[in-house]
Amino acid sequence: MSRPDDASPAVAPRLFEVLEAPLAPLDRLPRALWLGAMTHADGELTARLAALEAWRDALLAGRLPEPAPSWPGGALRAMVGETCGRLMLPAYCAGNEELADTVLQGLLFHLDLVLDYRDRGASEAVAQAMAVDAFAADWAARCGEIDELVGAFGELGDLLKNTRWDALRGLLRSSEWREVVRIRALIERLPELVRIIRALGRARPSADDDPRSQALKAVVAHTEVQRSVARRLRVPELPGETRGVHRSGRIARMLPAEATLLGHPQLRLVWHARHAERTLLAYEDDDHLQEDCLRPAPVLRPSLRPAPAKRLEMGPLLVCVDTSGSMQGGAEAVAKAVVLEAVRCAHAQRRACRVFAFGGPDEVVEMVLGVDVDGVGRLARFLGQRFGGGTDICGPLERALARFDESDWQLADLLIASDGEFGATPALVARLDTIGRERGLHVQGILIGDRETIGLLELCDDIHWVRDWRRYGGDAAGRRGEGAEEGGSPVHSKSLTASYFPGALRNAANRAGTVSPQQAAAALRAGRHRGEP
Repeated sequence: MSRPDDASPAVAPRLFEVLEAPLAPLDRLPRALWLGAMTHADGELTARLAALEAWRDALLAGRLPEPAPSWPGGALRAMVGETCGRLMLPAYCAGNEELADTVLQGLLFHLDLVLDYRDRGASEAVAQAMAVDAFAADWAARCGEIDELVGAFGELGDLLKNTRWDALRGLLRSSEWREVVRIRALIERLPELVRIIRALGRARPSADDDPRSQALKAVVAHTEVQRSVARRLRVPELPGETRGVHRSGRIARMLPAEATLLGHPQLRLVWHARHAERTLLAYEDDDHLQEDCLRPAPVLRPSLRPAPAKRLEMGPLLVCVDTSGSMQGGAEAVAKAVVLEAVRCAHAQRRACRVFAFGGPDEVVEMVLGVDVDGVGRLARFLGQRFGGGTDICGPLERALARFDESDWQLADLLIASDGEFGATPALVARLDTIGRERGLHVQGILIGDRETIGLLELCDDIHWVRDWRRYGGDAAGRRGEGAEEGGSPVHSKSLTASYFPGALRNAANRAGTVSPQQAAAALRAGRHRGEP
């Protein structure tokens, strides 16, 4: 047992610590909440602060506070709990501090109006009901808007900050946002877009092998080979070395003593009996034969086998979208869906995304699209506009390739969404090939048309065909899709150019078989024919 003088001395409380303890929630609540709590008209300050902290912790955990806090008091407590549960506010606020704080600020604001309603002649019960109904109406509309945002972008992040909500609410009520909702519904019918966009970029390895990888690795495998083995066999009775005497039936090797029996009239019968029984005394001879035979032998044999590296994905996104007049109708809707899905994937996976909307010469709009109020506004304006004008692919490609000189975009891949009705210059095609070989750039093409064109084939490593693009354009798509079954393409294959005009492609074989205009003119003047030196 320790002595009383060994016990540690008690720590004396700091000055005013006991008096300040009820106000401790002020240190844990955000400034916007405790300012509203201190100026609120209903209940006591200390009880209100403790109740607000309990409400906030419960909403962040995705539930209602249990037991019910002391604020708000009386019948108002049950009305607020029932309203929050009916609107499923805890589910919206789970893990989202910004939204939970906004809900509690709204609750403080509306409940503070009870006294104003009473000053206008309403009874206590009616005033409380009016305040709760106003809170419920406000958040019923806001929850619907949050559902639309979640449906369009998934995770919302800073979009739910109360400081920008008024600007965001105005955007959600615009005609451009209706187009965003329509395009989002279209994406549900195009699941292939998600897979294609996810595969872009080279920031981290995926679970799939890269089909372009030509890496090899040495593998040691167990196998068998036939080896020649020499062996010696002893062959009895083969003339060779005499080893002794033994019983045998061989007349040629019998001893002379046995042969003398044949000259005796009676013993000759003994000789015949011994010969029949093979018991004649004879010399024992044998010899050895050597032969070579093949026998299997286990060995370890090294060999080179393909070892493709894992396909890289999840890097930055560079998206070139054709907004020319030929894209009007269903092709326009699919192109907008590509842009929206690129923004969704980039936001959900923390990837950078830059969009180049191109039309005719010098008609390139470069956009950095993110899920914030400004980025959503730019996206809504882009999705709400109509496409028109000519087509020039060189301008957006030059801008996109210029990004590879910046460190943030060196692991990016390029996506081109178009109907393919364009042509790139040979110099630009050669530059794109060089960057692909040296820096690993992979160009994906989304064909929103009926056939692969020469321009698209020369630029893209892979082309993904949206065969039924006509059905997504409403009336315009219906007019353009006449004759196509259920809005699909009327042609049997997208590869018409490669099938029927293979000589038009600028591939290695065609380049080797093509001469310059100067060489052709010189050959014509000299009267030479094809194949002649």
